[in-house]
Amino acid sequence: MDDEAHRAEPAWPIVGVKDHEAPSVFRPEALLREARRQRQLPLVAVPEICVLDPDGDVVRHLEQTGAGRIHEGWACYHTELLAFDLDGIGEVGIVGCAVGAPFAVLVAEQLFASGCRLLVSVTSAGQIAAIGPTPYFVLIDRALRDEGTSYHYLPPATFAEAPDPMLLAGIEQELLGIASISVHRGSTWTTDAPYRETEAAIASARDLGALAVEMEAAALYAFARAARRSIVCFAHVTNAMAQTEGDFEKGEADGTTATLAVVAAAARAWSARNAK
Repeated sequence: MDDEAHRAEPAWPIVGVKDHEAPSVFRPEALLREARRQRQLPLVAVPEICVLDPDGDVVRHLEQTGAGRIHEGWACYHTELLAFDLDGIGEVGIVGCAVGAPFAVLVAEQLFASGCRLLVSVTSAGQIAAIGPTPYFVLIDRALRDEGTSYHYLPPATFAEAPDPMLLAGIEQELLGIASISVHRGSTWTTDAPYRETEAAIASARDLGALAVEMEAAALYAFARAARRSIVCFAHVTNAMAQTEGDFEKGEADGTTATLAVVAAAARAWSARNAK
């Protein structure tokens, strides 16, 4: 009997029987509706362009300088949304400290259900391939799927690809005009377990072409492809996984100046692409 029960169990639930085309019973719109009711929030759309700031450095800078304001219509139970004015772009929304694949996609689903049309994620990352002195950015074109969330949106595959390669090309062109910021285009390794980055795992990711390791991109790109959403992910490579003293330095204002510059470049490229 035990053998029969064992044989009936799926070997790997995360990649077991899933209908990726089937709609979810639990929808972000329903959660947002109830959050608005319980918290008596107005029905106000979020800005069309929003940012995920997993480290929270940009959010803290906006709060400290008084440049950010609480968005009155954001109905998420777990986060706050700040709105701020980005030069040449207009109003932008930002959510801080949504770390890791499940949390990032939860927030992303709710942002798009609330009026977002472009989401830019800028997360700190560890260096896998030595392509220059840190800090620098990687414009992520695909991410190694070493996490769980992406498998709920797309069938199993080694990588999650960026949903819009033409948008990435436009962003690259925009970034060429920013001489003070170093940006490389390439792939990353998305992991759920940063403290299990063993030598063997790092070597495997490097062999597959990963430039850096981070915690969100594969899941965000899988969601974007499945839901046909515009998401762009940057890895801000700031460290060599704390192997040397003085790691994790991001630059001016904890990297806020550079981060907002790459967000603005992504926003300009997206606006130009949608104007055609």
